[in-house]
Amino acid sequence: MPSLPGFLSESEWKRRIAFLAGLKKNCVLCPRECRVDRTAGEKGYCSLCGEVVVSRILPHHGEEPPISGDRGAGTIFFSSCNLRCVFCQNYQISFDAAGSRTGGSDLSAGMLRLQQEGCHNVEAVTPTPHLPGIIEALFDARRKGLDIPFVYNCGGYENPRVLKELDGIVDIYLPDFKYGRAQEAEVLAEAGDYPEYAVESIREMIRQVGGSLEVREDVAVSGIIIRHLVLPGMTENSMAVLKLIRERLSTGMPISIMSQYTPVAPVADHPLLGRRVTKEEYDIVVDYALDLGFETIFIQDVDERQMTPDFEKDNPFG
Repeated sequence: MPSLPGFLSESEWKRRIAFLAGLKKNCVLCPRECRVDRTAGEKGYCSLCGEVVVSRILPHHGEEPPISGDRGAGTIFFSSCNLRCVFCQNYQISFDAAGSRTGGSDLSAGMLRLQQEGCHNVEAVTPTPHLPGIIEALFDARRKGLDIPFVYNCGGYENPRVLKELDGIVDIYLPDFKYGRAQEAEVLAEAGDYPEYAVESIREMIRQVGGSLEVREDVAVSGIIIRHLVLPGMTENSMAVLKLIRERLSTGMPISIMSQYTPVAPVADHPLLGRRVTKEEYDIVVDYALDLGFETIFIQDVDERQMTPDFEKDNPFG
C-alpha cells in the first residue's frame, strides 16, 4: 500500500524531518560527507545551500512501464547532484544549482497538483542533496490528501544511515547502479567508493520495500527496480555491476538495462563516451544478465531515437 498520512505517527514524521534537517549543518547527507554548514550558506560538492532547488515538475511518460503507466509518473526534477557523472544525460540541471528555490508549501502543492493531473506517483529525481526539504513537503502533502506512491529515483550513491530514515516513507526505490568497479567510478564521477555504497544502499532499500515490485493494474505501488545505463566501450563495467548484484544482493530483483545513452556536450569529443551504444554492446550486457539468472529485466531497443531531455525547453521531453 502507498504510505498514507497515518502510516507513521506525526511525531515520528517530525522527528525524521528534524534529524535530516540537522544533517545539513555538518552535511553528511551523502557519502561525500562534505561537512559544510549548508544552513549558513556554505556549499559542498553539490553547490547547494539550505534551500530546495527544483528544475521541473511534470508528468513523465519515459520511465519503465510500471512507473509511468498510461498517465505518467509525477516527476520532480531537482537541480544539482552529489555525483555529477561526466556523461550525465541531465547535465543541464545536474552540473549546477540553477532552478527555482522552492519552499516546502510550494513543493507540497506541486506534489498534490501531480496527483490531481492523474499521475500514478510522485517521483523525486536526484533527491539526495534536497532530502530534508522533500520529506517535509511530502509530510505536508500526505496530510492534505496525497495518497499515491512516493518514488525515490537516485544515482545509487547514498548514505545507508540516511536511507534508514526513509523507512515507511518511500514506496518505490528506483536507484541507479552505475559503476561496478572503482576505476570507472573514480574517473567518471570522482567517487571510487561508489560500488560499495551502491551495494549497501540498495541492501537497505530492499530491507524497507522488499526485493521485488508489487504491481496492480499494470502500475507499481511498492518495491524496487535497479537501473543500469550501458555506456559505450564499457561493457566490462556493466558486467561488473551485474556480478555485484548477483553476489551481494539478489538476481530476483527487477533490473532495468538501459540502452538510451546519448553523448552530451561535455563528452562530445570523448574517445569512448562520444558515441552511442551499439546493439552488440547492449546485447552482451543483456545476455550476461540472463546467464547470471536475473529473473525480471526491463530492456530497450537500440536505435537512434533522441531520448536525452533538453531542460532549456518548458517540456524537456517535448
